[in-house]
Amino acid sequence: MMLETERLILRELQPSDYDALCRIMQDEQTMTAYEGAFSDAEVQAWLDRQLERYRKWGYGLWAVVLKETGAMIGQCGLTMQPWKGQEVLEIGYLFERAHWHRGYATEAARACKAYAFDILNAKEVCSIIRDTNTASQNVALRNGMQRADSWVKHYRGVDMPHGRYVVWR
Repeated sequence: MMLETERLILRELQPSDYDALCRIMQDEQTMTAYEGAFSDAEVQAWLDRQLERYRKWGYGLWAVVLKETGAMIGQCGLTMQPWKGQEVLEIGYLFERAHWHRGYATEAARACKAYAFDILNAKEVCSIIRDTNTASQNVALRNGMQRADSWVKHYRGVDMPHGRYVVWR
């Protein structure tokens, strides 16, 4: 276990989480900000990337597990992301649609912010969010972040305007 909140446990993803990741990442509506659902191979590559991040940095996106049921309902964690020619520490989150609008993303993101400041001793942490993703923008705002700047990222063959929401220590 990496982190614990009132309702959630955040732990490292494991190869056995592949099916749960598919439920999240192969849902068209959930993956709108990514230009659609992921293939089996893309989900596996995503999982492999998290496992490599744990080895490289000691953190990455973590599985979010609902204490009440033990079910994996999403992922949330810290990653290094490119932004305007530099690497920035980002809180990312992605939840199964059946668990939206219950405050889980905000709860998990706040725990990740505390980890970034208290354990990693970061001076700032951000969330990089597509301009059309209002729900994720609202999570960032509830996590004490404010929009700092914007940039167009090229992903999956599409130019996607993104905002960077930042909170400082």
